[in-house]
Amino acid sequence: MHPHRPTPRSRRPASLALGVLLLAGTACSDASTTCRDLAEAPFCAALLTAGPVSDAGWYAGAYEGLLQIEGTFGAEISHQQTRTASEYDEAFLAYGTEGYDLVFAHGSEYQDAAIRAGERFPETTFIVSGGGRISENVVPLIFTLQDGSYLAGMAAGGMTESGVVGMVGGVRIPPAEGVFLAFEAGVKAVRPDAEVIETWIGSWDDVAAAKEATVSHIARGADVIVHNTDGASFGVFNAVREAVDAGDPTWAIGMNRDQNDIAPEITLGSAIIRIEDAFLEITEAWRAGTIGGDAFYAGASGEVVDFVPNPTVLDRIPAELLERIDEMRSAIRSGEFEPPAVQFIEAPPEPDAGGA
Repeated sequence: MHPHRPTPRSRRPASLALGVLLLAGTACSDASTTCRDLAEAPFCAALLTAGPVSDAGWYAGAYEGLLQIEGTFGAEISHQQTRTASEYDEAFLAYGTEGYDLVFAHGSEYQDAAIRAGERFPETTFIVSGGGRISENVVPLIFTLQDGSYLAGMAAGGMTESGVVGMVGGVRIPPAEGVFLAFEAGVKAVRPDAEVIETWIGSWDDVAAAKEATVSHIARGADVIVHNTDGASFGVFNAVREAVDAGDPTWAIGMNRDQNDIAPEITLGSAIIRIEDAFLEITEAWRAGTIGGDAFYAGASGEVVDFVPNPTVLDRIPAELLERIDEMRSAIRSGEFEPPAVQFIEAPPEPDAGGA
């Protein structure tokens, strides 16, 4: 994971310039000088995140992807953390006006602001991770994390001794619900009589709430806990570690990024998205002119999504369980098996049948 840092070709839109634009209220997308003109780069790419890129998960993976776009294609890059809807609009306005070619908005919360920005800046392509709304220049980037989550569920089902498995989620949105739906299906594929309990804490980053939910699950008998959060994941790992230290055998499962080294002694494995690979794939497709008007899917068939067992505890996982997971991974990648998923992509609006 890379901490947020400036690079020779990385910058943020100038606050003064943004203030002038907001005061003027008449920014246009055909500015005479673009970021590419100033940077002499082949194109300009920006990233918006609603949380810090130090989360060792969802946002860290996106920032690594931005850095790889810089390193692979020589792009001019920029990153902003935005927390409110008004900040989303302001950042899109700044990047669109500065002539950025590609703007990654990493989270479904950006989709409405991206649609508005797409209408205003038709020359910019906006990519919304987990988004559900489509236009010609607004592209949802869909990670089929349910593929890796199903495999993680199989691991949980095979390792639980109590027969109770816990799921701690952040904000209850359709993509996150789909991840837990697949996880539960994976658990029951191996342990049909298992009880799977879930808690949504209403935040991606509330460490205390995630820890409290995990402690509650352990008190109800759960001995394997998976999360689907961002920075809040540290609360899950801390609670599981404390349970193990107190003599209560419990496993944690990481999500979104390989988190096996956060607490390696108590982590069974991680359902991962290689977000940086997906960012490179969709950038390559954008450069080839093959995206627009539809969602872009990145999943297990291209090895972007996977379940990675923790090598530190590999000798504690039965070989037959690992073999069964490997067989299912092959079935998912070949298309022979599809884990359950939640559909949330909106069809683009139909063009007007009549004339103007």
